[in-house]
Amino acid sequence: MFELMHTPILASLLLSVAIGIIGSFMLINRSQFIAAAIAHGSYGGIGIAIYFGFSLLFTTTLFALFLALILAFITYHDRYRSDTLIGVIWAVGMSIGIIFIDLTPGYHPDMMSFLFGDILMVPQEDIYFMTGVDLFLIISVILFYHRFLAISYDINFALLNGLHVKSIYAFLLLLTALTIVMSIRSVGLILVIALFSIPPFIAEKFSKNFKMMILLSGILGFIFALTGLYISYQFDISATAAIILTAAAAFFGVILFK
Repeated sequence: MFELMHTPILASLLLSVAIGIIGSFMLINRSQFIAAAIAHGSYGGIGIAIYFGFSLLFTTTLFALFLALILAFITYHDRYRSDTLIGVIWAVGMSIGIIFIDLTPGYHPDMMSFLFGDILMVPQEDIYFMTGVDLFLIISVILFYHRFLAISYDINFALLNGLHVKSIYAFLLLLTALTIVMSIRSVGLILVIALFSIPPFIAEKFSKNFKMMILLSGILGFIFALTGLYISYQFDISATAAIILTAAAAFFGVILFK
C-alpha cells in the first residue's frame, strides 16, 4: 500500500503546509470568497492552455495570478460592492475556460481531474511545483509575517504605521493564487476551498495564538488527507471526496461539541 501511496502522501504533506499558512490567513481575512473566485476563475487558464497547446501548469498559474491582481484592486478599492464584482470575475473566468475547451477538437479526459482533483495521480511536475510554492510561502511568511497580520486585523492601524497596505494585500492574494494552482490537480478547483477553510476553522478553536493556529491547521490538513486516502484505498472511492468528507465530519463534530 505504501508504495502505491508514496506520491499521494507526499502531495498531502506539501498541501498541508499551504493549508496551514494560506488557509489561516484566508480565515482571518474572511477572503474565502475571493479565493473561490480565483480557483473557479482559473478554469479560464486551463481552457486557454488546452486550446493553444500551452503548458497547463504555467498558463493556469499566470491566469490565476492575473485574476488575483484584478481581485486585489477590486476588493481594496470597492469593499462595499466587492461581492458582486467577485462573482462576475468568478463567472467570466469559468466561461472563458468552457468556451476555449468547447472550441478545442477531441475529448479531454484530464478535465475531470482539474474539476474534482485526483491526488492519486499527481504528476511529478506538480510535486516539484508544490515544493517550490511551499518554500516560497514559508520564506514570504517569515519575512512579512507581522505585516500580513497587521493588514488582516486592522487595515487603518497598518496605514497609520506607514505600511504599504495595498501592495501587501495584493502580495497575499498572489500567494493565495499560487497555493490554489498547486492544489488544483490534487483536490480540484471545485473542492479546494473546503480543504483550505475547514482545518483553519477547527484550529482556531484550539489555538492560543496565530502561529499555533498555522501549525495546527497544517497538522489537521495532513491528518484529514491521510485518513481520506486510507478510506479511499479501503472502499475504492474518490480520494478527494473522502478527504473532504473526513474534514467535514471533523468540522461538524467541532461545531456540535466545542
